[in-house]
Amino acid sequence: MRTVTYSMSMSLDGYIVGPDGGFNWSVPDEEVFRLSIDEIQQVNVHLMGRRLYETMLYWETAEQDQSLDDAEREWTRLWNPLPKVVFSTTLSSVQGNARLASGTLADEIERLRAEPGDGDIAIGGATLAAQAADADLIDEYLVRVYPVLVGGGIPFFAHHEHRVDLELIETRTFASGVVYLRHRVKHPTTP
Repeated sequence: MRTVTYSMSMSLDGYIVGPDGGFNWSVPDEEVFRLSIDEIQQVNVHLMGRRLYETMLYWETAEQDQSLDDAEREWTRLWNPLPKVVFSTTLSSVQGNARLASGTLADEIERLRAEPGDGDIAIGGATLAAQAADADLIDEYLVRVYPVLVGGGIPFFAHHEHRVDLELIETRTFASGVVYLRHRVKHPTTP
């Protein structure tokens, strides 16, 4: 069965964007950007909400930008053909290799897990990830913790009504002070 992952950058105080909606503090340096490239190579489909979809639209035409470096060109070559499923109640169409979700998040994940093939099912965006977490659909959390306190905004982790036990399976510290943490959800075993 394919793994469902939630990967985002977050401030040390737990936010993916600050109170002003900005996230310029999370622009990755070359070393951290390489981690993002490595992550996306493991992904078979990316699920996202409207806000993240609109933010990532830049990459659909980024190859035309002559100022891109080699890593950004590599990211573009990986990102653009990647199938994407967008969850939105306001969009009527999407661009690139994306489609609007036709069912609930749980329905989409169940259908994608049943399809043949390898690669993770990645979830991006805190709102969508909160829905997946509430339904116990996330298998791994991949977090890049930036050494900054932003004081509020949209939290990486939604407030849950239940406990979720995690197992640390990978950690890295980068020269920039960013710390990467990868945790696997310890799913309860059935007797």
